[in-house]
Amino acid sequence: MRVDNPAYGALLVSCAALMFASMGVLIRFASHQLPNESIVFFRNLFGLLVLLPLVWRRGVSHSLKTDHLLLHLVRSLFGLAAMYCFFYALAYLPLASAVLLNFTAPLFIPFIAMVWLKESVSSHVTVAIIVGFTGVLFVLKPGSGLYSQVALIGLASGAFAAVAMVTLRRLSSTEPPFRVVVFYGIICTTVSAIPLLWSWQTPAVGVLLQLAGAGTFATAGQYLLSKGYAYAPAAQIGPFTYIAVVFAAGYGWFFWQEFPDWISVIGTLLIVIAGVLAMQQKKVPIVT
Repeated sequence: MRVDNPAYGALLVSCAALMFASMGVLIRFASHQLPNESIVFFRNLFGLLVLLPLVWRRGVSHSLKTDHLLLHLVRSLFGLAAMYCFFYALAYLPLASAVLLNFTAPLFIPFIAMVWLKESVSSHVTVAIIVGFTGVLFVLKPGSGLYSQVALIGLASGAFAAVAMVTLRRLSSTEPPFRVVVFYGIICTTVSAIPLLWSWQTPAVGVLLQLAGAGTFATAGQYLLSKGYAYAPAAQIGPFTYIAVVFAAGYGWFFWQEFPDWISVIGTLLIVIAGVLAMQQKKVPIVT
């Protein structure tokens, strides 16, 4: 049952944002010692291990019983593609920029929902999308060489995540959240294990601890996010997820002395403003 307490909901969502930014820090550290394929696999594996005790307590058959396996597969594969792109961007972009580009998903969602779910897009969301992609151009800096190319991969993480979110909306009408999370963990862990056949590197204990921490932070962030939305409408408190960009900027400054230039700052503000406006369309899901 929803409880009307927006302030507490915003606090929980802000804490979730801190968890997601902290995950990004650990992924960045691990990326210096392991290839992207291994990082994605171990992040999924440790996230799944966190869920297994709950699966056992609720019952395996109850947790996995579904009539929508195809939708689970689509959601998971696009989410996994977003993860590959996001983690690659974390390795090569300033931390705040990588997190920001992943958070462009709300700008893509209206287009995908319009084509797939035949939903209309309001005029203010259309304006928000135009503003948002103007900000994306500031962040991408077209023609700036390698930075721009890696930034496009970061932007792709937002596009893939948007497809996963729209699929999640289809699933949410019939599937409980826990089942969705369990299928996501199982499918992503299984599929991400395949590239290890040709790219395996034995990780050091320290790196495994970093990835275990990343998986734990990600799971904690998802939990806090879902709890926060129980206290207020997503459109009201969802914008607080963008605080993750602020946390990421602080981490980037503290660990790697990263300072954004003024063009990136303007682009960031435009994307955040656009994302907040886009979230006001009630049908847009706000899920990270």
